[in-house]
Amino acid sequence: MALANAFYNTIVKRNSVFVTSIFAGAFAFNVGFDVAVTSFWDRWNQGKQWKDIRSRYIQEESDS
Repeated sequence: MALANAFYNTIVKRNSVFVTSIFAGAFAFNVGFDVAVTSFWDRWNQGKQWKDIRSRYIQEESDS
């Protein structure tokens, strides 16, 4: 019960703090989910993406 009271008094009691915490949580979830999915995608498709096979098709020009 003490945890519920602390949660209510610190976050839910004032609407501005509640809405701000919801937006901050949504932003943090979005960033974390994006990083996780991008990491999974890169591992799953390793060797098939342009960033992995670019050196096979494009030769870097040197300044002569």
